[in-house]
Amino acid sequence: MSPAIRLGPLVFPTELVVLLVAGAVGLLAARLFGGKRAPDISTVLWRALVIGLVAARLGFLWQTREHILQDPSQALDIRDGGWTGMVGLAAACAYVAYAALRAMAPRPALLGALALAAGTWLIGGQLLAPTPQPQPALTAVALQDLNGKPAALAAFQGKPTVVNLWASWCPPCRREMPAFERAQAANPDIHFVFLNQGETPAAVRQYLDQHAPSLANALLDPAGEASRTMSNRGLPATLFLDADGRLMDVRVGELSSATLAQRLDAIRPVAAP
Repeated sequence: MSPAIRLGPLVFPTELVVLLVAGAVGLLAARLFGGKRAPDISTVLWRALVIGLVAARLGFLWQTREHILQDPSQALDIRDGGWTGMVGLAAACAYVAYAALRAMAPRPALLGALALAAGTWLIGGQLLAPTPQPQPALTAVALQDLNGKPAALAAFQGKPTVVNLWASWCPPCRREMPAFERAQAANPDIHFVFLNQGETPAAVRQYLDQHAPSLANALLDPAGEASRTMSNRGLPATLFLDADGRLMDVRVGELSSATLAQRLDAIRPVAAP
């Protein structure tokens, strides 16, 4: 599973790449099927895309409203990757159906372009969706605690585990740190481990003392081996493992309290009825 696609020095989340590819497929289909009215089809598809994105964001905000209400500023920060895709798809399809009924574009071509775009998004999402995987090779990475003593991820077993790769020079890492600090305190049933990538013990300790004094389980990865093991060049990166140590999800990029809570619910064992 690749959490991101790299183009040279740039790192893009896979879900964004799939969305862009699906949009390109729809617009190309509009040009091929639409003939002289291809611009009309493209206009409808662009509007459907915007409506779908807004609806997907609103759906996510509703699902995580308890966390959003604690800090309403999160609602506008789309960098956290918080979307409810099926809500967005439903809204986009509803608008295209309305446009077809109003004859805003040729119906067969419009519906065909929508079907290809939606199919590309659904199939691409399924192919690239996180699937449970055996415990990642990170357990073999040589780590240190803040005192320079050897440490290992294998020590964190028996509970769902969140592993965050970060650095103090990384702006999104710094922005999401308070959300992790609160989540760690509020979820004692989940291990939180923070692997600093390539910084000295003194630099890490100074940063944590100033900005996250209650953060526990901060470890050092002096050579950045964890990032190389996961074939990841972007920070922050967060791995979500279930209680059996299986890798369930990977997020490259910033998390808010709401998106973090959503992913924690996904790895928490289902309570017996």
